[in-house]
Amino acid sequence: MGKFFKELKNQSRPKTVFMEMFSYIKIFSAAILIAFVLTRCVIVNAETPTSSMENTIMTGDRYFGLRISYLFEEPQRQDIIVFKFPDDESHVFVKRIIGIPGDIVEIKNDTVYVNGERLEEPYLKEPMALGQNMVFEVPADSYFVMGDNRNISNDARYWNNTYVKKEQIIGKAMVKYYSGKVTFQVLK
Repeated sequence: MGKFFKELKNQSRPKTVFMEMFSYIKIFSAAILIAFVLTRCVIVNAETPTSSMENTIMTGDRYFGLRISYLFEEPQRQDIIVFKFPDDESHVFVKRIIGIPGDIVEIKNDTVYVNGERLEEPYLKEPMALGQNMVFEVPADSYFVMGDNRNISNDARYWNNTYVKKEQIIGKAMVKYYSGKVTFQVLK
């Protein structure tokens, strides 16, 4: 009788190892599927390659954006957005919304005015030194964006396709999580 149980135990062992390996494969597959869905539908993970958004987002900083931010509400003035560059949609940019649909954005005497009112911008790295006056009328379903480091930012003021269309917006930049070290900071 003891020999029978030993043989039975040895026969079930490979099935147990196989079942355990199969359970690990299922867990690993589920994790990959969840990560894929999160990165394609919920969050965007990005890095800032230039200094155009300093001091809000520094060169090399990594941040998360929410792809679903604008499903239930419209983008707002001063939101930081991640979007496809209007002149070449193969590039992804991050900038701050200055003008929303219907706004008139005027830059005069190195100051930004929206609909005739001076825009308060405590996030700017330094005062703008543009030296020229500009006026932009934001069309429907489009946004006018600028970098926080205005003196070096390649932003809507200089693009061939001046405005970011709503369908080009990938998400709202929300949390900076790496700035030379792991850190979490809500972007404003």
